[in-house]
Amino acid sequence: MKRAAFVVPGSLETPTGGYAYDRRMICELERLGWHIDVHDIGEGFPWPSPATLSAARTRLATVGPGRPVVVDGLALGVLPDIASELARRNSLLGLVHHPLALESGLSADQSELLRRSERTALAFARGVVVTSPATARIVASDYSVPTDRITVALPGNDPSPRARGSRDLGVPHLLSVGAVVPRKGFDVLVAALATLIGLPWRLTIAGDLTRDAACAAKLQSEIARHGLAGRIAVLGAVPSEQLATLYDSADVFVLASHFEGYGMAFSEALAHGLPVIGTSVGAIAETVPDEAGLLVAPGSSAQLAEALHRVLTDSGLRLRLEEGALAAARHLPSWAESAAIFESALEALP
Repeated sequence: MKRAAFVVPGSLETPTGGYAYDRRMICELERLGWHIDVHDIGEGFPWPSPATLSAARTRLATVGPGRPVVVDGLALGVLPDIASELARRNSLLGLVHHPLALESGLSADQSELLRRSERTALAFARGVVVTSPATARIVASDYSVPTDRITVALPGNDPSPRARGSRDLGVPHLLSVGAVVPRKGFDVLVAALATLIGLPWRLTIAGDLTRDAACAAKLQSEIARHGLAGRIAVLGAVPSEQLATLYDSADVFVLASHFEGYGMAFSEALAHGLPVIGTSVGAIAETVPDEAGLLVAPGSSAQLAEALHRVLTDSGLRLRLEEGALAAARHLPSWAESAAIFESALEALP
């Protein structure tokens, strides 16, 4: 049996797209005959405490020599010293969901610190898996990773039934899915919807509220300030069964991200045949074609409001975008196809 280690920062059950990718990829690799040893190296990344770093070094020292090691980029990017030590006895495969320096809400100094650290750490990886061509270009150009070491393994997609919609007597149901952190742009979304108070709509936000307490508090404050508490429901992280129900009852998917290395929620929306309103940054434009959605500049509540107005007031446009979403979903890879690409990156390690 082929064997590899998979290193993650914190619980593999953390409710974000990156961890969902890790969980599913591990499952698919095991179906392909791999035995995957999962190593949780602690919480607090990408700003781990000295105690967490010490415990991570001790934990990773137990990985058998010669065994390939996949390290999630949320951890790898701030572990250049440990990566150097581990690379002396194991082949490292870095997994970059999105570069750490591109997280929103960082100071210029923090961003540069993360960029230098991640560039150094990636130099010790024999291969790097990224989740989109857009991220591959960034990793090659900004982090000096040779292109022949980079493998693009898109997130897979499960077949999903077409959303039936809200059936709510003319009140469209908007759905937004993502952890409540600055990069997801929920403040921009609330500001945009505050200008559309005269139109019928309701919004559900489903996403982890514990990743950034200040951001979660600001979101609730902005909703209250604009008088939208009766129209916007903030649910926090929800189980997969409830999330599937939310997609089924939605009429439009909207997410105002400032950057996405891929954005699994966008492909899930396409799979359900939902019109998508998003931003034209990172991998979003590669995932959502013009026929399936309206993409605007990140950070622009005015452009976002205009796109929302168009979709909310034009049922014909919504129907065309629904059909475009279903057509786009047919071109998304399955998880088995993505895992086969991931496996090729593992097997190519020296």
